[in-house]
Amino acid sequence: MFSKVNSGGLRGVEGYRIEVEADVSDGLPSFSMVGYLAAEVKEAGDRVRTAIKNSGFHLYPRKVTINLSPADIRKDGTAFDLPIALAILGAYGIVDMRRYHDSAFLGELGLDGSIKGIRGVLPLALALQNEGVRQLFVPEDNLAEGLAAEAVSTVRAGSLKEVVTMLNDPDSIRPESGDVFHREKEESNCYTQDFSEVNGQKAVRRATEVAVAGRHNILYIGPPGSGKTMMASRIPTIMPSLSREEQIELSKIYSVCGMLPPGRTLIRNRPFRAPHHTISPAALIGGGKTPRPGEVSLASRGVLFLDELPEFQRQTLEILRQPLEERKVTIARVNATCDFPADFMLAAAANPCPCGHFPDRNKCSCSESQIRKYLGKISRPLLDRIDICVEAAPITYQDIRSESRNEPSEQIRARVEDAREIQKARFEGSSVYFNSEMGNREVKRFCVLGEDEDAYLKNVFMKMQLSARGYSRVLKVARTIADLDGSADIRRRHLAEAVGYRDLEDRYWGGRA
Repeated sequence: MFSKVNSGGLRGVEGYRIEVEADVSDGLPSFSMVGYLAAEVKEAGDRVRTAIKNSGFHLYPRKVTINLSPADIRKDGTAFDLPIALAILGAYGIVDMRRYHDSAFLGELGLDGSIKGIRGVLPLALALQNEGVRQLFVPEDNLAEGLAAEAVSTVRAGSLKEVVTMLNDPDSIRPESGDVFHREKEESNCYTQDFSEVNGQKAVRRATEVAVAGRHNILYIGPPGSGKTMMASRIPTIMPSLSREEQIELSKIYSVCGMLPPGRTLIRNRPFRAPHHTISPAALIGGGKTPRPGEVSLASRGVLFLDELPEFQRQTLEILRQPLEERKVTIARVNATCDFPADFMLAAAANPCPCGHFPDRNKCSCSESQIRKYLGKISRPLLDRIDICVEAAPITYQDIRSESRNEPSEQIRARVEDAREIQKARFEGSSVYFNSEMGNREVKRFCVLGEDEDAYLKNVFMKMQLSARGYSRVLKVARTIADLDGSADIRRRHLAEAVGYRDLEDRYWGGRA
């Protein structure tokens, strides 16, 4: 007898439909599984047979063949345990699966028949919905993810015996309900940190605001303890709230990685990822035999913070160049080629020298060659993708003890959102969303200078020996500063501030443009 059950598999961060077919026939008792299966899927045979026995179902010894179709795509993960068990029970005539042609089943089986949580339910639910699935049975641990695909009727699956009982009595099936997005929307932007906690460093606060408003990458330079990490960790608190589409995109990535918080449906806050400088290239960019997202994808729509930037391996830093330009990562393997989102804002921090105290010669004894070698670990192509470079001065005792009320993140975020709205209207209908993404055509169109401003920038260009790329970067940052100022035109003061963010980089890296 033959039976077929719908399920789903993952390819990168996207799901696809899989049909689990079972055939029970006469012949020598055996159990075989085919369909280009990974080791954990092949092991499902032992789990399924034991779970069926311990759930109270008796199967006569027969020849059992399981096929996971399409057979030319490698299957991995443990989500196929439940559909395999149901396909076998359907082939034995214990449950009629023909009436559930528009239903799909996901879940890992314990030996006692319980159904355990799996990773990737959210992208699977969204993909199966597009494949015509109208009812989805998911483990209790993944119920919230299933509910996020609102067009799919989501059913809680507690155990194999419970699911079979429901399938044999369709009237007993009770789909769960809940408007997940609207229930959680009020809780967005709930951060434990705030800019009001940062004393002093007005210049760094301002540079951070400009960077977030135009989605410019930023580099903090300063001695240890000057607040570089403290400032960077609060960047998400001044970024606009995630839209529903962004929440779903992010949550799919975290679901595939098994990193969604327990009981949480969608990622609500902008991510802040700060990998250690010993991270491998594969962990940063993504990869593996079966490609998995890396830190650049986990930081998508948020911030990737690289502390102690010169301490990272040169090879690790260089692979960031493509994602910073294309906003995505393509991982090619023999089994599959996957595209992962990598639409993040880069924030980095570096000490000015190996000891961290340059140019204070009372504390710093590093030679010029040592400083040059240390900062030279950061390549020029990577620096060219960082628009703002700002110096964090040492914190004074007065700054630490100050009781003045600092501006909170909420007020800064309001200005950032206003600037983002200006950019949204400016680039409407194009593939550009932020000032930092402007190409030469957009720069010429939206960064027009008056005579006084043009003369000023010409003088700066000659004195600083700017390259064409450096010239363009100054204009992009100046455009963002003008947006924050509510000015339709770029004024000289806007250019002066943008040049200041460029001047610091030239001072430390010797003006190599």
